[in-house]
Amino acid sequence: MAALMLAMALAALDSTVVSTAVPQIVGDLGGFSVFSWLFSGYLLAVTVTLPVYGKLSDTFGRKPVLVAGAAVFLLGSVLCAAAWNMGALIAFRIVQGLGGGALQGTVQTLAADLYPLEDRPKIQSKLSTVWAVSAVAGPGLGGVLATYADWRWIFLINLPIGAAALWLIARHLHEPERAPRTPPRVDWAGALAVFACGGVLLTALVQGGVAWAWWSAPSCALFGAGLALAALVVRIERRAAEPIIPGWVWRRRTIAAVNLALGALGLLMVAPTVFLPTYAQSVLGLAPVAAGFVLSVWTLTWPLSAALSQHVYRRVGFRDTALLGIGAAALVLFAFPFLPYPGSAWQPTLLMCLLGAALGLFQLPLIVGVQSTVGWAERGTTTASVLFCRQTGQTLGASLFGAVANGVLAARLGSSGDLDSVTRALDDGTAPEATRHAIADAVHAVYLGAACAAALAFLVLLFVAPRRFPVLEN
Repeated sequence: MAALMLAMALAALDSTVVSTAVPQIVGDLGGFSVFSWLFSGYLLAVTVTLPVYGKLSDTFGRKPVLVAGAAVFLLGSVLCAAAWNMGALIAFRIVQGLGGGALQGTVQTLAADLYPLEDRPKIQSKLSTVWAVSAVAGPGLGGVLATYADWRWIFLINLPIGAAALWLIARHLHEPERAPRTPPRVDWAGALAVFACGGVLLTALVQGGVAWAWWSAPSCALFGAGLALAALVVRIERRAAEPIIPGWVWRRRTIAAVNLALGALGLLMVAPTVFLPTYAQSVLGLAPVAAGFVLSVWTLTWPLSAALSQHVYRRVGFRDTALLGIGAAALVLFAFPFLPYPGSAWQPTLLMCLLGAALGLFQLPLIVGVQSTVGWAERGTTTASVLFCRQTGQTLGASLFGAVANGVLAARLGSSGDLDSVTRALDDGTAPEATRHAIADAVHAVYLGAACAAALAFLVLLFVAPRRFPVLEN
């Protein structure tokens, strides 16, 4: 368990520790116009490699995939620390992401492999705690290292954590012997096609409306190329003996419903994680640290609720427990636009506490439930498909809700209003009260969109997922 938590900490901490060191990185290396790719490049690499690593872990076992992924991640960390300009740092962040995909998917799969069904909620809640601690401690740690040491240490600090994880994995992770199989056949053509298709489409979503307009030539070209590559993926996977993304992932009602529901989860999570800090600082007038606290409280109630969810789903089942959680989440998200203006900090803080509790009740039963419906040889692929859909939902949500927020601001403030320019004006202290009202309206619109995503997840579970998951006794 310690090995799994340390391996997960590598991926979880790296997602948050870089954010507060961006000013120092840009000051040293330059490249302010493209620094967002420090995050986008890493996210793209993690997302598109998840299905590939899932299939590889089903083919060769979890341990070699986890060890290889950790080694690639640590290599990327060393290279990031040695970066000489922003282009090199972005390239090396992508190398990190290539290893991060193996860490996220394989650790979640091992949690189901190594522990019986009755223990999995406890294990998954511990892994959720790793993400919660990283969300709270990561920005502060990054700020301390960048201020009192050097920004390169935010990558070098991964080395002792990764070394400890690798030592524990090598020494204590013993997978049970499996029946001998015919020589494994790896669908490398499918893996390359999936990687190319995911990379192109996610790049179009990340950069659309930011680097270029949605209906511009670059955006249309990327979406067109992505759709052509998607058709190529379907053709290759239908012919492959051991496809990277097998058709049964979408033909089985349980897995398809969980994929869609967690895709909606990724979509709705963008509202608090991306827009709430801006709301807290711009509308409520909080300092950055206090704004971070408003957001971080949901990382406290989420794992607590997840750990307690087993007492609910053992009585009413996985699907109905998830329905309770996402139904409550929809109500909380829908309540946010009714907060008074400007309001008090305790009001969104309370809503975030409730949202974390609701989503813990939603996500963990679905992950534990869907992993319990497949055997060892399919569990890596199933887990990877679920995580892939959640990550894709987050990418889509960032683009969609960014467009919604900018559209509301433009309607309130004129065609020149967009979230970036408005936020800069607020930082300079030059924004009038009307601008704060406009930001409040924009964030309220985003939360309404998130409530619709929660409602969509509710309907998917209600009408697509079976009432009782077909759990295997393994």
